[in-house]
Order: sequence, then structure tokens, then C-alpha cells
Amino acid sequence: QVQLQESGPGLVKPSQTLSLTCTVSGGSITTSYYYWSWIRQPPGKGLEWMGAIAYDGSTYYSPSLKSHTSISRDTSKNQFSLQLSSVTPEDTAVYYCARGAGPPFGSWGQGTQVTVSS
Repeated sequence: QVQLQESGPGLVKPSQTLSLTCTVSGGSITTSYYYWSWIRQPPGKGLEWMGAIAYDGSTYYSPSLKSHTSISRDTSKNQFSLQLSSVTPEDTAVYYCARGAGPPFGSWGQGTQVTVSS
């Protein structure tokens, strides 16, 4: 069974870049036709899909976040990462990684709280 685990700093200052990594176990991120997503949930709001990276390295982004979002991968470590630049307090959220490109997602990480504050 595929398991995912997010890691990264819990506090980021405004205007800086938020960087998170998702470590995948029990399966390879290069397995054909698998997609790997980043999703977030701001306090009091619903889930927001941010983007995904495919088994072949192709990337897909939410139009509303595309201008300051980047997703990459390290196949040697079976990890994929999120970078969100120029963050503001509105980027405060619980960030999740998940398998899939859209709902329903196959597996989820437990989520990591990121707060944007000076």
C-alpha cells in the first residue's frame, strides 16, 4: 500500500518561498499513469488542488496558482516537492500530498501545517 509523508518548515515569512517535500513509500512515483498531487486547506475553507506531477515528470498546475507554484521530483529518493513563492498570510494552510490528479485521490499524507507570518 502506498504511503505518503509530507515534510518541511511549519513557519514561513511573508514574501519567502514555501518548500515542502512528499516522501512516497510502498510504490514508485515513476509507475506508469500515476499522478502525484499537492492539495491544501486554509483554515475554515475547503480543499484546494494546487497541482500535480505525473509519472513521466509532466507537471500540471491550478490556473489560480500557476504563476508562483512549482512541483518537481527526485526519483532517486522517490520524492516530489512543492515550491510556492512570494507567500502571503493567505497561504497559511494544511498542506497535503496525495496520489492522483483529482478526486478521488488514492492515498493521502497526514498533512502538514504551514503558517505564513512574520
